[in-house]
Amino acid sequence: MKILFVVNNFYAVGNGLSASARRTVDQLRKTGLDVRVISGPNSNPDGPQPDYLLESYKFPVFQPLISSNGYNFAQSNLPLMEEAAKWADVIHLEEPFVIQEKMIKICERLGKPITGTYHLHPENITMALGPVLYWKGVNGLILKIWRDRTFNHCSYVQCPTQNVQDRLRQSHFKANLQRISNGIIPDQCIRPLTPPADYEDPSRPFNIVCIGRLSAEKDQFTLLEAMKHSSYSKRIQLQFAGNGLKADKIKKKAHKLYQDGILGYDPQFVFLDRDGLRELAAKSDLCIHCAFIEVEGLSIMEAIHQAATPIIADGPTTGTTQFTTSRKNVFPAKNPEALAHRIDYWLSRPQERWEAGFAHAERLRKFNMDKTITQLVEMFSKAIEENK
Repeated sequence: MKILFVVNNFYAVGNGLSASARRTVDQLRKTGLDVRVISGPNSNPDGPQPDYLLESYKFPVFQPLISSNGYNFAQSNLPLMEEAAKWADVIHLEEPFVIQEKMIKICERLGKPITGTYHLHPENITMALGPVLYWKGVNGLILKIWRDRTFNHCSYVQCPTQNVQDRLRQSHFKANLQRISNGIIPDQCIRPLTPPADYEDPSRPFNIVCIGRLSAEKDQFTLLEAMKHSSYSKRIQLQFAGNGLKADKIKKKAHKLYQDGILGYDPQFVFLDRDGLRELAAKSDLCIHCAFIEVEGLSIMEAIHQAATPIIADGPTTGTTQFTTSRKNVFPAKNPEALAHRIDYWLSRPQERWEAGFAHAERLRKFNMDKTITQLVEMFSKAIEENK
Protein backbone atom coordinates (compact mmCIF):
# COMPACT_ATOMS: atom_id res chain seq x y z
CA MET A 1 0.00 0.00 0.00
CA LYS A 2 1.38 3.41 -1.03
CA ILE A 3 0.04 6.31 1.04
CA LEU A 4 0.58 10.00 0.30
CA PHE A 5 0.16 12.52 3.14
CA VAL A 6 -0.69 16.05 2.03
CA VAL A 7 0.19 18.67 4.67
CA ASN A 8 1.29 22.30 4.46
CA ASN A 9 3.97 22.24 7.13
CA PHE A 10 5.04 18.69 8.05
CA TYR A 11 8.12 19.75 10.04
CA ALA A 12 6.64 22.62 12.09
CA VAL A 13 7.91 22.72 15.68
CA GLY A 14 5.43 23.34 18.50
CA ASN A 15 2.38 22.67 16.33
CA GLY A 16 0.15 19.76 17.36
CA LEU A 17 -1.15 19.06 13.85
CA SER A 18 2.34 18.70 12.40
CA ALA A 19 3.57 16.69 15.38
CA SER A 20 0.65 14.29 15.00
CA ALA A 21 1.27 13.93 11.26
CA ARG A 22 4.97 13.14 11.83
CA ARG A 23 4.21 10.52 14.47
CA THR A 24 1.56 8.88 12.28
CA VAL A 25 3.78 8.73 9.21
CA ASP A 26 6.67 7.36 11.26
CA GLN A 27 4.52 4.62 12.81
CA LEU A 28 2.98 3.68 9.45
CA ARG A 29 6.45 3.32 7.96
CA LYS A 30 7.52 1.11 10.87
CA THR A 31 4.77 -1.33 9.92
CA GLY A 32 6.39 -1.67 6.50
CA LEU A 33 4.02 0.56 4.53
CA ASP A 34 5.33 2.87 1.82
CA VAL A 35 4.43 6.40 2.94
CA ARG A 36 5.46 9.65 1.30
CA VAL A 37 4.78 13.26 2.21
CA ILE A 38 4.15 16.31 0.05
CA SER A 39 4.68 19.48 2.07
CA GLY A 40 6.42 22.79 2.41
CA PRO A 41 10.09 22.83 3.48
CA ASN A 42 11.63 22.09 6.85
CA SER A 43 12.81 25.42 8.26
CA ASN A 44 15.91 23.60 9.51
CA PRO A 45 18.10 23.21 6.40
CA ASP A 46 20.07 20.41 8.07
CA GLY A 47 16.92 18.44 8.92
CA PRO A 48 14.93 16.01 6.77
CA GLN A 49 12.79 17.31 3.93
CA PRO A 50 9.48 15.99 2.53
CA ASP A 51 9.51 13.48 -0.31
CA TYR A 52 7.80 16.02 -2.55
CA LEU A 53 8.98 19.52 -1.67
CA LEU A 54 6.66 22.48 -2.16
CA GLU A 55 7.78 26.07 -1.76
CA SER A 56 6.52 28.12 1.18
CA TYR A 57 3.67 30.56 0.65
CA LYS A 58 3.91 33.89 2.46
CA PHE A 59 0.62 35.59 3.25
CA PRO A 60 0.52 39.37 2.91
CA VAL A 61 -0.06 41.11 6.27
CA PHE A 62 -0.95 37.91 8.19
CA GLN A 63 2.35 35.99 7.80
CA PRO A 64 3.90 37.13 11.13
CA LEU A 65 0.71 36.05 12.94
CA ILE A 66 0.68 32.68 11.17
CA SER A 67 4.36 32.06 11.96
CA SER A 68 3.87 33.04 15.60
CA ASN A 69 1.35 30.21 15.91
CA GLY A 70 3.96 27.69 14.78
CA TYR A 71 2.56 27.27 11.29
CA ASN A 72 3.32 27.97 7.63
CA PHE A 73 1.54 27.31 4.36
CA ALA A 74 2.87 25.66 1.21
CA GLN A 75 2.51 26.89 -2.36
CA SER A 76 0.85 24.63 -4.92
CA ASN A 77 2.95 23.02 -7.63
CA LEU A 78 0.50 21.19 -9.89
CA PRO A 79 3.01 19.05 -11.88
CA LEU A 80 4.71 17.89 -8.67
CA MET A 81 1.37 17.25 -6.98
CA GLU A 82 0.18 15.18 -9.93
CA GLU A 83 3.43 13.18 -9.87
CA ALA A 84 2.87 12.45 -6.18
CA ALA A 85 -0.77 11.49 -6.69
CA LYS A 86 0.08 9.12 -9.56
CA TRP A 87 2.52 7.31 -7.28
CA ALA A 88 0.02 6.76 -4.45
CA ASP A 89 -2.68 4.15 -3.91
CA VAL A 90 -4.51 6.49 -1.52
CA ILE A 91 -4.12 10.19 -0.76
CA HIS A 92 -4.59 11.38 2.83
CA LEU A 93 -5.36 15.05 3.54
CA GLU A 94 -4.20 16.48 6.84
CA GLU A 95 -5.89 19.89 6.40
CA PRO A 96 -8.75 21.57 4.50
CA PHE A 97 -6.69 24.28 2.78
CA VAL A 98 -5.68 25.32 -0.75
CA ILE A 99 -3.12 22.61 -1.55
CA GLN A 100 -5.61 19.99 -0.38
CA GLU A 101 -8.35 21.44 -2.60
CA LYS A 102 -6.03 21.36 -5.60
CA MET A 103 -4.90 17.84 -4.77
CA ILE A 104 -8.56 16.76 -4.69
CA LYS A 105 -9.08 17.97 -8.26
CA ILE A 106 -6.01 16.04 -9.40
CA CYS A 107 -7.11 12.88 -7.55
CA GLU A 108 -10.64 12.99 -8.95
CA ARG A 109 -9.26 13.36 -12.47
CA LEU A 110 -6.91 10.41 -11.88
CA GLY A 111 -9.55 8.33 -10.08
CA LYS A 112 -7.57 8.12 -6.82
CA PRO A 113 -9.24 7.48 -3.43
CA ILE A 114 -9.03 10.28 -0.85
CA THR A 115 -9.19 10.17 2.95
CA GLY A 116 -8.67 12.90 5.52
CA THR A 117 -8.22 13.80 9.15
CA TYR A 118 -10.10 16.56 10.96
CA HIS A 119 -7.29 18.14 12.96
CA LEU A 120 -8.56 21.61 13.81
CA HIS A 121 -11.73 23.60 14.30
CA PRO A 122 -12.52 26.87 12.49
CA GLU A 123 -12.35 28.48 15.93
CA ASN A 124 -8.62 27.66 16.08
CA ILE A 125 -8.14 30.05 13.17
CA THR A 126 -10.62 32.79 14.02
CA MET A 127 -9.44 32.95 17.62
CA ALA A 128 -5.86 33.45 16.41
CA LEU A 129 -6.94 36.24 14.04
CA GLY A 130 -8.73 38.12 16.79
CA PRO A 131 -12.07 38.38 18.63
CA VAL A 132 -13.67 40.35 15.78
CA LEU A 133 -13.76 37.18 13.66
CA TYR A 134 -14.51 34.80 16.54
CA TRP A 135 -18.26 34.46 16.33
CA LYS A 136 -20.63 31.68 15.44
CA GLY A 137 -21.59 32.89 11.97
CA VAL A 138 -18.01 33.09 10.71
CA ASN A 139 -17.05 29.75 12.25
CA GLY A 140 -20.12 28.07 10.79
CA LEU A 141 -19.35 29.46 7.34
CA ILE A 142 -15.74 28.25 7.49
CA LEU A 143 -16.84 24.77 8.56
CA LYS A 144 -19.30 24.64 5.66
CA ILE A 145 -16.54 25.64 3.22
CA TRP A 146 -14.24 22.97 4.62
CA ARG A 147 -17.04 20.41 4.38
CA ASP A 148 -17.98 21.19 0.78
CA ARG A 149 -14.54 21.84 -0.66
CA THR A 150 -12.47 19.23 1.15
CA PHE A 151 -14.03 16.68 3.49
CA ASN A 152 -17.05 15.76 1.35
CA HIS A 153 -14.57 14.66 -1.33
CA CYS A 154 -13.06 12.11 1.09
CA SER A 155 -14.49 8.62 1.34
CA TYR A 156 -13.43 8.44 5.00
CA VAL A 157 -12.57 11.13 7.56
CA GLN A 158 -10.70 10.39 10.77
CA CYS A 159 -12.36 12.05 13.80
CA PRO A 160 -9.93 11.98 16.75
CA THR A 161 -12.67 12.35 19.39
CA GLN A 162 -16.38 11.76 19.90
CA ASN A 163 -16.77 15.53 20.19
CA VAL A 164 -15.45 15.96 16.63
CA GLN A 165 -17.51 13.11 15.22
CA ASP A 166 -20.68 14.56 16.75
CA ARG A 167 -19.97 18.02 15.40
CA LEU A 168 -19.31 16.80 11.86
CA ARG A 169 -22.46 14.67 11.88
CA GLN A 170 -24.51 17.62 13.03
CA SER A 171 -22.94 19.67 10.23
CA HIS A 172 -24.04 17.08 7.64
CA PHE A 173 -20.64 15.85 6.49
CA LYS A 174 -21.15 13.19 3.81
CA ALA A 175 -17.92 11.21 4.35
CA ASN A 176 -17.81 8.06 6.46
CA LEU A 177 -16.74 9.49 9.84
CA GLN A 178 -14.32 7.18 11.65
CA ARG A 179 -13.61 7.84 15.33
CA ILE A 180 -9.88 7.13 15.54
CA SER A 181 -7.65 8.83 18.10
CA ASN A 182 -4.42 10.40 16.87
CA GLY A 183 -2.90 8.10 19.46
CA ILE A 184 -0.11 8.20 22.00
CA ILE A 185 3.26 6.49 21.56
CA PRO A 186 3.47 3.91 24.36
CA ASP A 187 6.62 5.23 26.05
CA GLN A 188 7.60 4.10 29.52
CA CYS A 189 5.94 5.92 32.39
CA ILE A 190 8.91 7.28 34.35
CA ARG A 191 6.94 8.33 37.45
CA PRO A 192 7.92 5.99 40.32
CA LEU A 193 5.21 3.63 41.59
CA THR A 194 5.52 5.01 45.13
CA PRO A 195 5.45 8.70 46.12
CA PRO A 196 8.72 10.44 47.09
CA ALA A 197 9.55 10.75 50.79
CA ASP A 198 8.46 14.40 50.96
CA TYR A 199 5.23 13.86 49.03
CA GLU A 200 3.00 14.81 52.00
CA ASP A 201 5.43 17.35 53.52
CA PRO A 202 3.31 20.47 54.21
CA SER A 203 6.29 22.73 53.50
CA ARG A 204 7.03 21.58 49.98
CA PRO A 205 5.59 23.41 46.95
CA PHE A 206 2.93 21.82 44.79
CA ASN A 207 4.08 21.57 41.18
CA ILE A 208 1.23 22.40 38.83
CA VAL A 209 2.11 22.02 35.16
CA CYS A 210 0.40 23.50 32.12
CA ILE A 211 1.78 22.19 28.82
CA GLY A 212 0.87 23.68 25.45
CA ARG A 213 1.15 26.63 23.11
CA LEU A 214 0.74 29.98 24.89
CA SER A 215 -2.29 31.20 22.96
CA ALA A 216 -5.79 32.56 23.48
CA GLU A 217 -7.63 29.28 22.87
CA LYS A 218 -5.35 27.31 25.22
CA ASP A 219 -6.56 29.78 27.89
CA GLN A 220 -3.71 29.79 30.38
CA PHE A 221 -5.32 32.98 31.73
CA THR A 222 -8.05 30.91 33.40
CA LEU A 223 -5.42 28.98 35.35
CA LEU A 224 -3.83 32.24 36.47
CA GLU A 225 -7.20 33.64 37.54
CA ALA A 226 -7.90 30.42 39.44
CA MET A 227 -4.90 31.13 41.68
CA LYS A 228 -6.86 34.01 43.21
CA HIS A 229 -9.47 31.53 44.42
CA SER A 230 -7.27 28.63 45.56
CA SER A 231 -6.64 27.91 49.24
CA TYR A 232 -3.23 26.53 48.30
CA SER A 233 -1.97 29.41 46.12
CA LYS A 234 0.92 30.20 48.49
CA ARG A 235 2.24 26.65 48.02
CA ILE A 236 1.73 26.40 44.26
CA GLN A 237 4.64 26.48 41.83
CA LEU A 238 3.17 27.01 38.36
CA GLN A 239 5.20 25.70 35.45
CA PHE A 240 4.23 26.57 31.87
CA ALA A 241 5.81 24.55 29.07
CA GLY A 242 5.29 26.10 25.67
CA ASN A 243 5.62 29.20 23.56
CA GLY A 244 3.28 31.29 21.47
CA LEU A 245 1.67 34.57 20.57
CA LYS A 246 0.38 35.30 24.10
CA ALA A 247 3.66 34.47 25.85
CA ASP A 248 4.49 38.03 26.96
CA LYS A 249 1.00 38.74 28.33
CA ILE A 250 0.83 35.43 30.17
CA LYS A 251 4.29 35.88 31.68
CA LYS A 252 3.43 39.41 32.81
CA LYS A 253 0.17 38.34 34.47
CA ALA A 254 1.83 35.30 36.08
CA HIS A 255 4.68 37.33 37.54
CA LYS A 256 2.24 39.93 38.89
CA LEU A 257 0.45 37.22 40.87
CA TYR A 258 3.78 36.48 42.55
CA GLN A 259 4.58 40.17 43.10
CA ASP A 260 1.15 40.73 44.64
CA GLY A 261 1.70 37.86 47.06
CA ILE A 262 -1.05 35.66 45.66
CA LEU A 263 1.48 33.03 44.63
CA GLY A 264 4.30 31.99 46.91
CA TYR A 265 6.55 31.02 44.00
CA ASP A 266 7.30 32.91 40.80
CA PRO A 267 5.82 30.95 37.84
CA GLN A 268 8.33 29.29 35.55
CA PHE A 269 8.25 29.23 31.75
CA VAL A 270 10.16 26.67 29.69
CA PHE A 271 10.19 25.26 26.17
CA LEU A 272 11.22 21.60 26.27
CA ASP A 273 11.76 18.68 23.93
CA ARG A 274 9.65 15.56 24.29
CA ASP A 275 11.92 13.94 26.89
CA GLY A 276 11.96 17.14 28.92
CA LEU A 277 8.17 17.31 28.88
CA ARG A 278 7.95 13.72 30.08
CA GLU A 279 10.20 14.51 33.04
CA LEU A 280 8.24 17.66 33.87
CA ALA A 281 4.91 15.81 33.80
CA ALA A 282 6.26 12.88 35.82
CA LYS A 283 7.24 15.22 38.67
CA SER A 284 4.01 17.22 38.70
CA ASP A 285 1.25 17.12 41.29
CA LEU A 286 -1.38 18.20 38.77
CA CYS A 287 -1.47 18.90 35.05
CA ILE A 288 -4.01 21.53 33.99
CA HIS A 289 -5.49 21.80 30.49
CA CYS A 290 -7.68 24.89 30.09
CA ALA A 291 -8.11 24.89 26.29
CA PHE A 292 -11.67 25.63 25.20
CA ILE A 293 -10.88 24.87 21.55
CA GLU A 294 -9.16 21.49 21.25
CA VAL A 295 -9.73 18.63 18.81
CA GLU A 296 -7.87 16.10 20.96
CA GLY A 297 -4.86 17.48 22.88
CA LEU A 298 -1.51 15.75 22.38
CA SER A 299 0.15 17.68 25.22
CA ILE A 300 -2.30 16.53 27.90
CA MET A 301 -2.23 12.99 26.51
CA GLU A 302 1.54 12.82 26.98
CA ALA A 303 1.29 14.30 30.48
CA ILE A 304 -1.37 11.76 31.49
CA HIS A 305 0.86 9.03 30.10
CA GLN A 306 3.33 10.00 32.86
CA ALA A 307 0.62 9.47 35.52
CA ALA A 308 0.05 13.20 36.01
CA THR A 309 -3.41 13.72 37.48
CA PRO A 310 -5.22 16.00 35.01
CA ILE A 311 -7.84 18.70 35.38
CA ILE A 312 -9.34 19.39 31.96
CA ALA A 313 -11.68 22.08 30.63
CA ASP A 314 -15.01 20.94 29.24
CA GLY A 315 -16.83 22.84 26.48
CA PRO A 316 -18.61 22.48 23.13
CA THR A 317 -15.42 22.72 21.06
CA THR A 318 -13.09 20.52 23.07
CA GLY A 319 -12.96 16.72 23.13
CA THR A 320 -10.12 16.34 25.62
CA THR A 321 -12.27 15.30 28.58
CA GLN A 322 -12.50 11.82 27.04
CA PHE A 323 -9.20 11.06 28.76
CA THR A 324 -10.53 11.61 32.29
CA THR A 325 -11.76 8.90 34.64
CA SER A 326 -14.02 11.12 36.76
CA ARG A 327 -15.97 14.37 36.66
CA LYS A 328 -13.68 15.43 39.51
CA ASN A 329 -11.03 15.88 36.81
CA VAL A 330 -13.20 18.19 34.71
CA PHE A 331 -14.24 21.83 35.06
CA PRO A 332 -16.38 24.15 32.90
CA ALA A 333 -14.17 25.96 30.38
CA LYS A 334 -13.32 29.60 31.21
CA ASN A 335 -14.46 29.20 34.84
CA PRO A 336 -11.53 29.99 37.18
CA GLU A 337 -13.55 29.52 40.37
CA ALA A 338 -14.55 25.99 39.33
CA LEU A 339 -10.96 25.22 38.37
CA ALA A 340 -9.71 26.45 41.75
CA HIS A 341 -12.26 24.19 43.45
CA ARG A 342 -10.92 21.19 41.51
CA ILE A 343 -7.31 22.11 42.27
CA ASP A 344 -8.03 22.40 45.99
CA TYR A 345 -9.89 19.10 45.98
CA TRP A 346 -6.93 17.21 44.55
CA LEU A 347 -4.19 19.01 46.48
CA SER A 348 -5.97 18.19 49.74
CA ARG A 349 -6.02 14.46 48.92
CA PRO A 350 -2.43 13.29 48.28
CA GLN A 351 -3.07 9.54 48.27
CA GLU A 352 -6.15 9.80 46.06
CA ARG A 353 -4.25 12.15 43.75
CA TRP A 354 -1.34 9.73 43.37
CA GLU A 355 -3.65 6.81 42.62
CA ALA A 356 -5.70 8.91 40.19
CA GLY A 357 -2.58 9.68 38.18
CA PHE A 358 -1.89 6.01 37.55
CA ALA A 359 -5.56 5.30 36.90
CA HIS A 360 -5.50 7.91 34.15
CA ALA A 361 -2.28 6.50 32.71
CA GLU A 362 -3.95 3.08 32.58
CA ARG A 363 -7.00 4.56 30.83
CA LEU A 364 -4.75 6.03 28.17
CA ARG A 365 -3.79 2.52 27.04
CA LYS A 366 -6.97 2.45 24.93
CA PHE A 367 -5.51 5.36 22.94
CA ASN A 368 -2.29 3.49 22.17
CA MET A 369 -0.70 4.47 18.84
CA ASP A 370 -0.57 0.82 17.76
CA LYS A 371 -4.38 0.70 17.82
CA THR A 372 -4.54 3.96 15.89
CA ILE A 373 -2.27 2.62 13.16
CA THR A 374 -4.30 -0.59 12.84
CA GLN A 375 -7.50 1.42 12.46
CA LEU A 376 -5.95 3.84 9.95
CA VAL A 377 -4.59 1.02 7.81
CA GLU A 378 -8.04 -0.55 7.78
CA MET A 379 -9.53 2.81 6.76
CA PHE A 380 -7.01 3.24 3.92
CA SER A 381 -7.61 -0.32 2.73
CA LYS A 382 -11.38 0.22 2.62
CA ALA A 383 -10.96 3.45 0.67
CA ILE A 384 -8.78 1.73 -1.91
CA GLU A 385 -11.03 -1.31 -2.23
CA GLU A 386 -14.21 0.75 -2.56
CA ASN A 387 -12.59 2.91 -5.23
CA LYS A 388 -11.91 -0.04 -7.57
